[in-house]
Amino acid sequence: MNVTTLSSAGTLAPATTTDLAALLLRLSLGVMFLAHGLMKFITFTLPGTYAFFESAGFPGWAAYIVSPAEVLAGIALIAGFRTRLVALLSLPILLGAIAPHAGAGWSFSNAGGGWEYPVYLVATAVVVALLGGGRYAVSKPKD
Repeated sequence: MNVTTLSSAGTLAPATTTDLAALLLRLSLGVMFLAHGLMKFITFTLPGTYAFFESAGFPGWAAYIVSPAEVLAGIALIAGFRTRLVALLSLPILLGAIAPHAGAGWSFSNAGGGWEYPVYLVATAVVVALLGGGRYAVSKPKD
């Protein structure tokens, strides 16, 4: 399926479903990162996030790295800035998010939240890294 869009040269060019899929997936992952990062700052606060990290077996100081990293990753993914690199660099955060939920079973609706959602986000980040930012990203691949 092609959708006609205005190219950077000012001419009409078809956008493929791959272009649109890359945009939708990148925006979805970016909004998730931005929301989770801001939640750590605004709702839980950094001291609260610090305490949670310690209770989950992580060093508390990691909250001061993970929280801004999530916000910055969200902004970069939404904009399509260095999409492949940002998605790859987000993997340690996403893999770390599996640990607190691993003992709660599969379903995220379980008490303590299961590991299905964090694993899904890992897969999403891998797909974004493989797919790249697409046509509507501010950083274009140098193929």
